[in-house]
Amino acid sequence: MAKIKIKQIRSKIGYPIDQKRTLESLGLRKISQVVEVEDNPSIRGMIRKVHHLVTVVE
Repeated sequence: MAKIKIKQIRSKIGYPIDQKRTLESLGLRKISQVVEVEDNPSIRGMIRKVHHLVTVVE
C-alpha cells in the first residue's frame, strides 16, 4: 500500500486524553516530528480526529 507522512505541528498539551493517545498511536511524540505510516482508512480516521494538531506532508 501507499505510505503517507504525517507531521505534528502543535503541542498536545491542553487537549483531551483521547487526542493525546491518538497522536501516540500514530507515532508522534514531539512537535515537528515526521512519521511515515501506511495509508489506510483507520489511519485517515486518526488524522481526521487530530487534524488541528497535524499536517500531511507530501
